Amino acid sequence: MSLPTTVADVIQNHVTLTVECLDRLYLNVIQSRLQTERGIAYFFQKHRGEAFATAKTMAAITVPFLEAIEQFARSEGLDLITFGRRQRKDEVAREYLAKFHQPEGILFVGKAQERATVVRTISQKNPRTGRSYPWLQKSTAMVNHYYFYGVDEDFGPFFIKFCSYFPCNAKLCLNGHEYVKRQLAKEGIAFEALDNGIRSCADPQRLQQICAGLTPAKIQAFWQKWAKRLPHPFPAKDRAAGFRYQLFVQQAEFARTQVFDRPLSGRLFFEQVLRDNIDLGRPQNMQLIFDRRIPHNTKTRFRTRLVTHQVIPSLWLDYKRSFLKQYFKEARALRTELVVNHTRDFGIGKALDNLPRLRELAFAANRRLLHVQQLSHDPILGEETFQTMTTAQTVAGQRVSGLRFGDPMVLALFTALLLFRHAVRGFSNADLRQTLTPLLTCSANDLKPGRMTYHLRRLRLRGLIERTPKTHRYQVSEAGLRAALFYVCSFSRVIRPTEGDLNMPMLRDRLLRDVSATIERLLSQTRAA
Repeated sequence: MSLPTTVADVIQNHVTLTVECLDRLYLNVIQSRLQTERGIAYFFQKHRGEAFATAKTMAAITVPFLEAIEQFARSEGLDLITFGRRQRKDEVAREYLAKFHQPEGILFVGKAQERATVVRTISQKNPRTGRSYPWLQKSTAMVNHYYFYGVDEDFGPFFIKFCSYFPCNAKLCLNGHEYVKRQLAKEGIAFEALDNGIRSCADPQRLQQICAGLTPAKIQAFWQKWAKRLPHPFPAKDRAAGFRYQLFVQQAEFARTQVFDRPLSGRLFFEQVLRDNIDLGRPQNMQLIFDRRIPHNTKTRFRTRLVTHQVIPSLWLDYKRSFLKQYFKEARALRTELVVNHTRDFGIGKALDNLPRLRELAFAANRRLLHVQQLSHDPILGEETFQTMTTAQTVAGQRVSGLRFGDPMVLALFTALLLFRHAVRGFSNADLRQTLTPLLTCSANDLKPGRMTYHLRRLRLRGLIERTPKTHRYQVSEAGLRAALFYVCSFSRVIRPTEGDLNMPMLRDRLLRDVSATIERLLSQTRAA
């Protein structure tokens, strides 16, 4: 069944700012020549002149490196803390960041035991001579990792993590949105920040240019800057011989943030997106989103997940080892984000130089997701119509009071409109007065003709009734009929019975269990009609 409209079409008139930016970037910082047993043997035997690559020769590199880390912490006056088993490192970093007031520097050094891939020295015997000789073999082990949490003048908060075991692989984590905030502040461009994004900006065009300007060259320069300031496991002679760290993408998040003009409208919209797109993760849809053919024999799981974290729902679409996620950020902005956990999922290499290709693919996928997503109806339009109906408005230069939902007079007026709907000649001031008297259980003297004129005026200016030309009689419009049905039926069949049953202890528990399902069924019936 073809649905009326796409998400992209709906939100284009309700969004005040759209930003495409690299979000969290997690890089592997490794010596590519030292990731194999043969490469390590070459390093120690050919480059360093050792007889064999043994645990002792490896310790000659790692032990001075660990001593340099402790000396660095002492000389810089930094805390060297050991993370607990379940302690959240980011929360510790936020506490230190709140107390840090310098343009840039290291906040603290942390130590944690984590599993890592290591190369161990084992003993093997020559089958002909029987003599033992050392042999290198890859395995995993729980080893200490050292975290350097810091703040950069251009990139904001970051951390660099070194493994204490040879070949001392490292990881670098930074955030593209933090980089953008720093650049906007430097250029004096006014902006309002989200927790991890931009809510508003005085110069949106320049904002997007800054986002696109975060290039691999700038990230490489950032690494080289801090590699010179921090303890380094490999001395200058090793680096001069070509044993240098290289950057590879381990995980990258590419975010499209769309800020809504009205937060409540955006929230209602996203709830409708969740309901209408729960089956979006099927292969035929993923082919459209990523513009890639998926063979029928592809060995991976395609699925849609509805994830609730801290009561914030999000829509996740799995694609091989990567996934798309969508959620409503800080009750203000729709965040559509591709999280790349393995660049090979898209036929792209891991080297940092491939970041522009990956960025182009990711942002295109985010945009196509919005076009693939379908909505059965526009909840933003409904919410705006309800707000317009219930609040005071200015129509044709005249102020019109709101028709408050649940107000006895408003309900009586809409009930009267339902009664007058099939009156061939329409109705007059006197007819309305006569009909409202029993509905409000009051006398006719309480409803003066002037008061009826006031109510007829507010209904007419809102387009709920139409005046018959050259007469003082009125007809109920189509809009008036829809509004009357909504007000009267929803109040009399949903609100009023629910409030009555809540006062009855025997019915309260059952009602609270069933009320959500009942309302959902009523809404489904309304949509079907």
